Amino acid sequence: MSEPNTVTIEIVERVDDALLEAVRRLLPQLSRSAAFDEQTIAWVVQHEACTLFTASLDGTVVGALTLVTYPLPTGLRAHVDDVVVDDAARGRGVGETLVRAALDRAVEVGARTVDLTSRPSREAAIRLYERCGFVRRDSTLFRWTPPEAG
Repeated sequence: MSEPNTVTIEIVERVDDALLEAVRRLLPQLSRSAAFDEQTIAWVVQHEACTLFTASLDGTVVGALTLVTYPLPTGLRAHVDDVVVDDAARGRGVGETLVRAALDRAVEVGARTVDLTSRPSREAAIRLYERCGFVRRDSTLFRWTPPEAG
């Protein structure tokens, strides 16, 4: 049993009701446009390129992060995505513990670099990422979205 207020990190190995409830609660805090989909959560957990981390305080999941690793001709790379910490748990080290666990895993699997993106308005998140050793790059992010079907 962990001490009160101790952040416990787990790598999700299987989807259960507790995980689904946590994702259902956290997802709207991550994205207003994302829709909960149990099948997608199962796909992420089972996908060899994805490692889904959860963070718990006192037995309750209060955060999550996905680390994606992928091979390129220039070496194994990693990307941190979908970092979310419950509003009620912010300021308690949850985000930093999650990010550091993902970085440890990236080193463990041999990733040459780990990237992430964050909106400029997310100032606290940016400070967190910089505290964890991320450095801003002079880059431009491009995104292509397929046209709506139908």
